[in-house]
Amino acid sequence: MNNNITYFDKLSANRVKQRRSKKYYWDDITSYCDYFIHEENSVLEIGCGTGELLNGIKAHCKAGIDFSEGMIAEGKRQFPQLDLRVMNAEYLHLNQEYDVIILSNLIGYLEDIQQVFRQLHKVCHERTKVIITYYNFLWEPLLKFGEAIGYKTKTPAQNWLSLDEINSLLDLSGFKVYRNSRRMIFPVYIPLFSELLNNVLGKLPLIRSFSINHFTFARPVIANERDHQKKYSVTVVVPARNESGNIENVIKRIPSIGSHVEIVFVEGNSSDDTWLQIQMMQKKYASTHDIKIAQCHERGKGIAVRKGFEIASGEILMILDADLTVPPEELPKFYEIIASGKADFVNGSRLVYRMDKKAMRSFNLLGNKFFSLVFTWLLDQRFKDTLCGTKVLFKKDYQRLAANRKFFGEFDPFGDFDLLFGAHKLNLHIVELPVHYKERTYGRTNISRFRHGFILLRMCLFAARKIKFK
Repeated sequence: MNNNITYFDKLSANRVKQRRSKKYYWDDITSYCDYFIHEENSVLEIGCGTGELLNGIKAHCKAGIDFSEGMIAEGKRQFPQLDLRVMNAEYLHLNQEYDVIILSNLIGYLEDIQQVFRQLHKVCHERTKVIITYYNFLWEPLLKFGEAIGYKTKTPAQNWLSLDEINSLLDLSGFKVYRNSRRMIFPVYIPLFSELLNNVLGKLPLIRSFSINHFTFARPVIANERDHQKKYSVTVVVPARNESGNIENVIKRIPSIGSHVEIVFVEGNSSDDTWLQIQMMQKKYASTHDIKIAQCHERGKGIAVRKGFEIASGEILMILDADLTVPPEELPKFYEIIASGKADFVNGSRLVYRMDKKAMRSFNLLGNKFFSLVFTWLLDQRFKDTLCGTKVLFKKDYQRLAANRKFFGEFDPFGDFDLLFGAHKLNLHIVELPVHYKERTYGRTNISRFRHGFILLRMCLFAARKIKFK
């Protein structure tokens, strides 16, 4: 037993020495994890050493375990505010569930990675997010060379896994991987030079493949994904400008969803009688439908959506464009995905199924494809259609997103980018759902292709500074 403890102490001591001697490298890992963590989160780090990473992140509750008694004792001395315990990751016995679980450059030392992944379920609730950091196996020869010349602390032989192998082990252990990302192509700090390589060149698509650090984001696959029992209340927010002829059809065509459906119409600056129609339809259907109405005197769909979300009472929030180009009959599909726990945020995608001939103009189609490529690169997740008006999320997540809105700026005219960037910052699991896209039968589009396109491009550039080039 004493020999095992000595060996574990050596393993942890090696990891801590590397952290201290390679501060630039470890600070980047800490900073990136911290980007996705919020003050209200509870965080557990498996293999925490003396707790340097935990100490560097913001969270109201921070706990760590490590198999080295020596490291935990040193961590308690340095960071008495942290809850640090001696524990074997293969046999967890904690009486708490955490919002975020971090395994930072640990899996290389584990005897049974799958067993550790399975144990994580003991400390997960249905919306827990797991962040795993690990070396890119392509760097193994360079790291061994660094040890040979004395630049890097020597470590015992490690498991070397590719991203695909890590993803596969998580899948076998009951976790869904929803994002993989890469960072840092030059792990040594040289003023200006390191920033240029890591924060600019290292973000480019092909060069990123050579990054030393891989990050894997996963969530537990909950038992009720296929047969969810809980019924949520739903609010469908319908922003409407010059859509007088569609108001009644919106009400008639929204199906029964969840435990209760609330419809919120938000009219803004119409030149026709849209507001009058909304008022009339609210009275006409008062006995059969729960309808709220509001006016917004500022221009922009995004502002109207925010106003609608503010007065919504449903647990799940949905956006439905009043032009009915996305059929309301498809909303139950969105509900099914989010209510069953398959995702935290559902984004409609109009670019999968065949669309009506006049549903989307050619220039708009090109713009959508361009922004989908930009988002795929920015958020390390494939996007096909970022500007589909139909988006669905939990109200509690929207409230957190709104509280953090200034991080990405508040100049999105439609609200699509605002919601997607905000969901990414909250570390929500975002999925796309293909929808059918129909030609509008009443009125004309409120989109100004060039003016709004430049605003959206500006928002992407602003977000790139916050996400990639930081």
